[in-house]
Amino acid sequence: MATHAIDTAPALPVTLADVQAAHARIADQIVRTPTLISRTLSEMTGATVYLKFENLQFTAAYKERGALNTLLLLSDEAKAKGVIAASAGNHAQGLAYHANRLGVPSTIVMPTNTPTVKVMQTEGHGATVVLHGTTFDAAYAHARQLESERGLTFVHPFDDPRVIAGQGTVAIEMLADIPGIDALIVPIGGGGLISGMATVARAADHPIEIVGVEAELFPSMFNRINGTDMPCAGDTLAEGIAVKEPGGITSKMVAELVDDILLVSERSLEEAVSLLLQIEKTVVEGAGAAGLAALIQHKGRFTGKTVGVVLCGGNIDTRLLANVLLRDLARSGRLARLRIRLQDQPGALFNVARIFDEQRVNIIEVYHQRVFTTLPAKGLITDIECEARDRTHLDRLIVALRDGGYEVSTVELA
Repeated sequence: MATHAIDTAPALPVTLADVQAAHARIADQIVRTPTLISRTLSEMTGATVYLKFENLQFTAAYKERGALNTLLLLSDEAKAKGVIAASAGNHAQGLAYHANRLGVPSTIVMPTNTPTVKVMQTEGHGATVVLHGTTFDAAYAHARQLESERGLTFVHPFDDPRVIAGQGTVAIEMLADIPGIDALIVPIGGGGLISGMATVARAADHPIEIVGVEAELFPSMFNRINGTDMPCAGDTLAEGIAVKEPGGITSKMVAELVDDILLVSERSLEEAVSLLLQIEKTVVEGAGAAGLAALIQHKGRFTGKTVGVVLCGGNIDTRLLANVLLRDLARSGRLARLRIRLQDQPGALFNVARIFDEQRVNIIEVYHQRVFTTLPAKGLITDIECEARDRTHLDRLIVALRDGGYEVSTVELA
């Protein structure tokens, strides 16, 4: 991967001057999000960790930058006819919001299975939403068809120099705020954000390591750069970077400018989302937490470095967020479900509950199973959901139950 110095940059479709011009163009129309140190995450990871809170943009994602830059570069004729995009995510919101603000008609094509809340949010920003096909590819093809039929301007989510230049403005702000950053960790979906940011970082007055992050389930850019053929499929928490085919322009830029691409597990993504809420008190979607997930999973990789991590978006379904937080509590031992075998006789459940009381472990829910069990007719299984202070506290309870003569097992998470 990137072994070339900055003198190769002019051959690429986006230059530092393009990104600087984009920043001058959009700066007064977007949120200048803060870049703040996280002392707790720094202690946890062994790096000095600075977070760029792009989840604080009005539409809760950095995608506004590239969309706005593109809109501002359109001719008056193109603005009058309007823009079109295919997206069910943050690109749709960012483009719709700024197009509406600038008086440019916008059409967003989404797959028919897009959650209603995303359709309503996009319509709320003034866009016309067209539902077509069951896949992104079908929605994309329909958008390109409408583009030619209606004379609209198609705004690609990542594979467009105007969009890439806009996204690169994230790095201009980060390095202006914290000049000492010597490593940038950036999520990769289609590659627009990292292409723009790497363009800026390569022009810095000191070496900056540029590391991309993809979900293990969707290693599309990793495959493209490394010539591998790992599958891109599955239900990832990082849906914002679940891209099967990276861009042509962005692939060229990543190959030239990026030092490494790391892959992160679903478990690391869940832990990162949970940590950001608990420690930084900020809501970040799975894709937005990918940078921190890489720091957690590849801990020794960044020891001693001053690391800039982009929290690139905060649009996560509240039910999904609740599930992630509860699963994290379960993994840390603060929530558990214990399966206990009892004798079917009076006082059996009372005697078990007494041990919970002695150990000061809170019972949340009891599932008393008499019929649907593989035990003999007189056997009885009880599942008890409980809340402990931590893993050690939970372990003490399990020992006490076993000392009391009970068979106990924990019902583990995947």
